[in-house]
Amino acid sequence: MAEAAHFQEMTPSPARRWLRRTASLLAGGTLMAGLIYGPAAAPAQAAVTAQSTGAVAVSLDALSPSAPVKGDSVTITGTVTNKHMETVTDAHVGVRVGPRLAGRSAIDDATKHSSDLPGADPREIGGKYTAKFAKLPPGISEDFSISVPVSKMDLGVDGVYQLGVSLSGQTAGAPYEQVLGIQRTFLPWQPTPQSKKTQITSVWPLISKVHLRAETSTDAQQTPVFENDDLAEELAPGGRLEQMVSLGRSLPVTWVIDPDLLASVDAMTRNYQIQVGDTQVAGKNQAVAKKWLSDLEDAVKGQKVVALPFADPDLASLAHHGKNVPGALSHLQSATEIAGTTVQTILHVKASTDFAWPASGAIDPSIVDVATSAGAHNVIASSDSLEETAGLPYTPTAARPIGGGTTAVVSDSRLSNAFQGDMAEAGASTLAVQNYLAQSLALNLQEPSKQRSIVVAPQRMPSVSQAQSMASALRTLDENRWTQPLNLIDAAKAKADPNATTTVPSSSVYPSSLRRQELPVKAFQDVRTTQSTLDNFKIILSQPDRVVTPFSNAMDRSLATSWRGDTKGARAYRSGVQSYLRSLTGEVQIVQKSDMTLSGRSATIPVTVQNKLLQPVKHLVLKLRSTSPNRLQLGDDKAAVAEQPLEIAGGHSQTVKFTTSINANGPVRVYAQLFTEDGTPYGTAKAMPFTVTVSEMTLTVMLVIAGGLLLLVLAGIRMYTHRKRTAARAAAAGGDDPEQPSDPETDTGAENGNPPGTGEKVDR
Repeated sequence: MAEAAHFQEMTPSPARRWLRRTASLLAGGTLMAGLIYGPAAAPAQAAVTAQSTGAVAVSLDALSPSAPVKGDSVTITGTVTNKHMETVTDAHVGVRVGPRLAGRSAIDDATKHSSDLPGADPREIGGKYTAKFAKLPPGISEDFSISVPVSKMDLGVDGVYQLGVSLSGQTAGAPYEQVLGIQRTFLPWQPTPQSKKTQITSVWPLISKVHLRAETSTDAQQTPVFENDDLAEELAPGGRLEQMVSLGRSLPVTWVIDPDLLASVDAMTRNYQIQVGDTQVAGKNQAVAKKWLSDLEDAVKGQKVVALPFADPDLASLAHHGKNVPGALSHLQSATEIAGTTVQTILHVKASTDFAWPASGAIDPSIVDVATSAGAHNVIASSDSLEETAGLPYTPTAARPIGGGTTAVVSDSRLSNAFQGDMAEAGASTLAVQNYLAQSLALNLQEPSKQRSIVVAPQRMPSVSQAQSMASALRTLDENRWTQPLNLIDAAKAKADPNATTTVPSSSVYPSSLRRQELPVKAFQDVRTTQSTLDNFKIILSQPDRVVTPFSNAMDRSLATSWRGDTKGARAYRSGVQSYLRSLTGEVQIVQKSDMTLSGRSATIPVTVQNKLLQPVKHLVLKLRSTSPNRLQLGDDKAAVAEQPLEIAGGHSQTVKFTTSINANGPVRVYAQLFTEDGTPYGTAKAMPFTVTVSEMTLTVMLVIAGGLLLLVLAGIRMYTHRKRTAARAAAAGGDDPEQPSDPETDTGAENGNPPGTGEKVDR
């Protein structure tokens, strides 16, 4: 395209130069006409041609001021690098200004061809406004700095002008002056303030990835455990989140905050642990966390703050894959309910919870339905999604009523995406800033008599370099020459353009690239399973908040938008939450019971239940079931099943005894299992089996045993009386002899082992 083209200056004859110049103009004239407002070029800016060499890379590291006014001088600094195999001689860097670009589409086209060769560009300003190099060897870079007064740039009416910085020189293979590299950018020219300024709303997002685990340490304080120490790096000086706060505090922005980030940083201000493999180590960045929160609190004081639902749930995933999973939408509701409270508690500022922000601002009817189901009335959408279909010659105001009392706050995609990619290189940052300023001015000039409200919603987690570039652009706009700031809450209330598109696109046009990043149905099913386990667990707890709160937050984090692009990490996090909850429920368990034997008509079966939790448990029932009630019956009711309530102190065990009734001999399989009071099986453990061998005593056996005992008693009595009689006879035979050293030895004589005859009298 002509506006992105290059040129060539050659030292051969004037006729030859004229022919090449004419050919270039004929080739580019048609395209150029669509990119400029007025004449193709002023006489002093006659176009020249360039060959497709591209041997030298030109980087524009800084352009100051970014938007000059009358009387300014524009200083351009940068670097040229020889990528060719030949040395460049007689080299110089020059500046070329023009043409004035006709609207936002022209800027888009010029951006695509910002360093193309060949093409058509105006002549260099030349003279002393160049930087010269005697030679530029292969692989060598040289810095340059050129300062050009605005008066030398021939800037005409207000608008966006293309500015090119080129390196010209000679090589051994082409011993004539030619353009060997060029970099084009934009120069906004609005020396006097506009009477109708565009209202710009700049969303400043404070969002991070998931950092906190569901797990806490086993102490009374429930010390939080972090996945790693990455959050501390973001909060530390120079870190991403530190820069977002440091830069944003001096900018006219609306803070859009994920409350989970605040909760995570707040947890870091106290004792915390970091998971390292299978162990946990103490975190040491409490001071960093405290300073960041203090700085943020100062930054948002008196400013508008919007709180997203806790953990920034993925609304599109929920709409496309989760809304048919029972209970999935309830997580969005609870995440919205705690959002404002979290911000108020930590930052001491009231935040609006009336906004929903789907991933990349892409919407369809199902996303809008889900986004507003928790009470939000405003949905931040992208102009790439809610595209204009009425052929308006201007960009309409962001607020659009889309039915049902819902307002789509449509962000401008060009401005919102201006700082994508790596901005670490100064050249990339400079180009992005100039593009942003150019687009904002071109937007204003579309309809200078009509004030419009435009919203800019960048990527959710800008890098340090992206944030710095965004801040640089906003500082330039802060001069309020063609824009003025407006907060997001007021932008949502702005009067809508009656001609703007308000029809939400169908789900069939939802971008496939975004759909591929969504959480699957399995993610919502996993969360449902976790919720069911938690509901069953909390019933028995005397202090349920110690468990319910961290696990509810963890389930919200399982659905975070930040999991996009990290399917494996999202799955691992959900699995970790489930595993930890199962391990906690397993802390209340039946102690392994060995097989046992019972004898008699009745006996007891002892069963021990252990509570390893730190808190007491209650509302728990232990049930015992006999698989052979014809042999072994349980409880006072003599049934197949018996149950007893349990209340166990933290860190203690309780043994429960079940009475039994034995009806027949043999082994009986018995099952012990814990239930909640409503009859739901507790935990994930199956019923514990053990075998009871029962031995019943019949009436005959009992009579025989009783008879044997009676005979033993009678025999004892007989022996006792017999000895007494014998002692008495001996005393009578001895007279009054006082000396009786001992009783005479009893002689029982020989005993006949045969039974006495019939009618024989036996002394007893």
